[in-house]
Amino acid sequence: MISFKEAQEIVLSYARSFGKEKILLDDSLGRVLAEQIIADRDYPPFNRAMMDGYAIKFSDWKNNVRAFTIVETIYAGKFFDKKINEGECYKIMTGASVPFYADVIIRREDADENGNKVQFNNISISSGQNIAAKGQDLKSRELICSESLIIDTATIALLASVGKYEVMVECLPKVAIITTGDEVVSVGSSVADVQIRNSNSHLLKALLKKRNIVPISCHHIADDKNKLEEAVSKVIHADIIILNGGVSAGDADYVPEILKKLGAKEIFHKVAIKPGKPIWFGKFENGATVFALPGNPFSCMVTFELFIRSYLHKCFDLSGPKEMILPVCGSRQKKSSLDEFFPVKISGHPATLVPLHFNGSGDITAAMGADGIAQHPADSLVLQENDLVICKLL
Repeated sequence: MISFKEAQEIVLSYARSFGKEKILLDDSLGRVLAEQIIADRDYPPFNRAMMDGYAIKFSDWKNNVRAFTIVETIYAGKFFDKKINEGECYKIMTGASVPFYADVIIRREDADENGNKVQFNNISISSGQNIAAKGQDLKSRELICSESLIIDTATIALLASVGKYEVMVECLPKVAIITTGDEVVSVGSSVADVQIRNSNSHLLKALLKKRNIVPISCHHIADDKNKLEEAVSKVIHADIIILNGGVSAGDADYVPEILKKLGAKEIFHKVAIKPGKPIWFGKFENGATVFALPGNPFSCMVTFELFIRSYLHKCFDLSGPKEMILPVCGSRQKKSSLDEFFPVKISGHPATLVPLHFNGSGDITAAMGADGIAQHPADSLVLQENDLVICKLL
């Protein structure tokens, strides 16, 4: 049995890109950018009016000119036609291009307009005020962002602004899910007193969907060696196979045996963590990377977050999943010498980690309301009030 840190390092060492593809910008939310983005021109591309008002020469103001004649009204997206002389100004709208003859905009609220005349009184102004200068945000050919970032709504707006109607992104992996167990039935089926519904199938699909990944297949197999072998053999050339259940030491835990029979290399089996100790990790030569997760619901979620999520981040060349170091609220004691992971809610000002009560890894309510999973280190039997703890955000 290996340590959590060692297991995580081993998993990350097998990370690889799944390739790159070009997709429409409108389909890119949540995907991982795989190209550098360069400004195609200055931004703003012209001196831009930041508000509705009047564009004047600052030199006129310094010469105590306070009454002006409006020679032209300039709207956003329109070119100007006329030059202004001393005592003349433009009436201008937010977003419009400011003519190079003017270098100050006085807001409409500070003016008295009458016909084509406007008067300004009792205000102070400075050169360039209320004008966003050409190129002040970005210069033409400037690097805006590098590859390997998750495209969010702000990134989409930026990409659209620089004309990227298509964008290069990291390809998503082809993932196959196989859940196991005689006691497990589909959610829509009737359930006997000794059976449970297949929540983990839906949990795993949801965890993948958060990363925009839709499994290429998702099947449930009873505790039958032949059927399990057949199911796994059909998905060997997926990028990732996630098996769930049948990985521990029980008489019907066939997963490690079947994986070995089909030629998968066992890289490790069992990690010094709780929950999730029985996790199996391996690989088919020239085929799928395999994660065989324990069947209890909280164990399934924890092992996905600790290993598969981190693996995906590395494959996409992203930094690791977000985590925080915060003080724990209350004390916590453990009996094992393992790294233990427990659900927490982030609460208060300043923030603390509030452990959520749960009755072991089989408790279907364990992660309800959790903001993250906190780590109780292997070398510490007791967490005291306000001890600093690593929390992996969900």
